Amino acid sequence: MSTHKAGFVNIVGKPNAGKSTLLNQLMGEKLAIVTQKAQTTRHRIFGIYNEEDLQIVFSDTPGVLDPKYGLQEKMMDFVKDSLQDADVFLFIIDITDKTEHSEFLVEKLNKIPVPVLILVNKIDASNQTDLEKIMEFWHEQIPKAEILPISALTGFNTEVILPKLKSMLPENPPYYGKDLYTDKPERFFVNEAIREKILLNYEKEIPYSVEVVTEQFKETDGMIFIDSVIYVERDTQKGIIIGHKGDAIKKVGTEARIDLEKFFSKKIHLTLFVKVKKDWRKNDRDLKNFGYR
Repeated sequence: MSTHKAGFVNIVGKPNAGKSTLLNQLMGEKLAIVTQKAQTTRHRIFGIYNEEDLQIVFSDTPGVLDPKYGLQEKMMDFVKDSLQDADVFLFIIDITDKTEHSEFLVEKLNKIPVPVLILVNKIDASNQTDLEKIMEFWHEQIPKAEILPISALTGFNTEVILPKLKSMLPENPPYYGKDLYTDKPERFFVNEAIREKILLNYEKEIPYSVEVVTEQFKETDGMIFIDSVIYVERDTQKGIIIGHKGDAIKKVGTEARIDLEKFFSKKIHLTLFVKVKKDWRKNDRDLKNFGYR
């Protein structure tokens, strides 16, 4: 009788290291939004990978940072939670990142009594000498970890990750139904698709001041009707989001709708509204209402 393996694999690392890109690559499905901007991921997202004798529950987390305000503190709570409950950790290193590594994360990963796989990412943007140096450095930092050079964006060497994880995971029945691929509801992916387009289309502080809430998600045979609210912190930001004669928000809506039609395989009717919720990133009640518990 064949055995079934199942477990939780948590993806951790600094902002913009490629955690969400890797999750999408391993799942073969775009679950997490990806941009070049740091702090793109705000929530902890589960991606549930299934084979006949295997279930891997991937957890993508916000990048590790030194929090400056309420929202970032809540994001770090998601990271701390993820350090409690994994069977394996995937620690992603950006080979192009020259800033200091996270002592907090290194200390935690050394103490945790489960396997750690260090993935040195973006090696297509580096050279062999730098790669050897960084692999040697991380071997000294976390001696128990296995180290693997990859490119999450191009998929280079990522095909060996799933077999490695399978060998590391314990024998368990599946934690989730085999037909599920995420723990998040449809509205979460609508919110994230809209937020991704805001990150890509606006500069400076604007994308970080935005939260998206989907108030209606109504599915019919041939179409999904969606009403979503984009919340900003100040009136001036509302004007920037809307743009001259509504051009800016129309562009966001069109780009998000195209992505959502691919994701849901249905026609989408998307209506966007913009509202001001003053200083919501620093307000505990607002943060709780937006799902940052």
